[in-house]
Amino acid sequence: VFLTQNRAPTSNFSLLCKLHCRQTMGKNYYAVLGITKNAGNADVKRAYRKLSLKYHPVRHIGPSADEKFKEAAEAFDILNNSYRRALYDKYGEEGLRNGVPISDGSFAKGYTFHGDTDRVFREFFGDDNPFADLFAMEAEEIFGGRSGRSVPRQDFPIEKELLLTLEEVFNGCTKKMKISRKVLNEDGCTTSNREKILTITVEKGWKDGTRITFLKEGDQGPNKIPADIVFIVRDHPHPMFTRIETDLIYRPDIPLVTALTGGSIEIPTLDGRNIRVPINEVVSPGYCKKVVGEGMPDVNDPDKRGDLFIEFGVIFPQSLNPQQKSLIKQAFT
Repeated sequence: VFLTQNRAPTSNFSLLCKLHCRQTMGKNYYAVLGITKNAGNADVKRAYRKLSLKYHPVRHIGPSADEKFKEAAEAFDILNNSYRRALYDKYGEEGLRNGVPISDGSFAKGYTFHGDTDRVFREFFGDDNPFADLFAMEAEEIFGGRSGRSVPRQDFPIEKELLLTLEEVFNGCTKKMKISRKVLNEDGCTTSNREKILTITVEKGWKDGTRITFLKEGDQGPNKIPADIVFIVRDHPHPMFTRIETDLIYRPDIPLVTALTGGSIEIPTLDGRNIRVPINEVVSPGYCKKVVGEGMPDVNDPDKRGDLFIEFGVIFPQSLNPQQKSLIKQAFT
């Protein structure tokens, strides 16, 4: 089992909120590759393979082909990287290019495409001659390989979502995932459908986008290398909290009288406690209060916690009678 974590820096809430509110995607890299936002990693690879071969300068000469070849390389460089893709999905091209804020208020370094389209092409095909893979594959299809039999190739990874509640990520848990796959029979030619249980030990603080890989657990077959099965962690929507990295966001609505005169609110935590937070300041809609150390565990140091940000909404009365209006005017004059 292999585990891949997204290592994005801890975010500064107020600045991240601005990036979230803008929701400006900028260039649509999914459209560049001709895929949807829900496309898996295998779909990203297939799309880049098709476009890069179509518009490669060896095959296609012209400014438009060069531009499309470069756009495909840049889109693949972003969407094939889980961290860059997560930033792009959450904060758009602006957040990806400019970086996202970290806890001390500064920005983490943004992403800039290196511009070496041939390097992306060679690394993808795994050969100094970019078309060697294509020619070898065509020869195998025509002649059946050098020895008359096709060379075994591994299928693209099979990606599945692993929905986890915030409670499961906060406390850690064990998930049993049932898969159904084809297994070779003793004759080495025919297959049978079998079920298998894969065990995933969820560690405290796993981030959205964490990838857990089970090597060669896909369908078996003659002259075939089974695909890897990859589970990708996704946050299950929570009725109370939203998380951004290790921070939690809670959005309560309080009465106008509490917003003006003060009071307190009680908040249930993910580990079963209740914390009471005093309201001593005048609260306007959207006002944010930070409670240090009440966020999610840090996956690299579970004893370290993020913060809880309370973003207040204010409930205004739908109507006031003349006497109430008069009293309010007196109070503010």
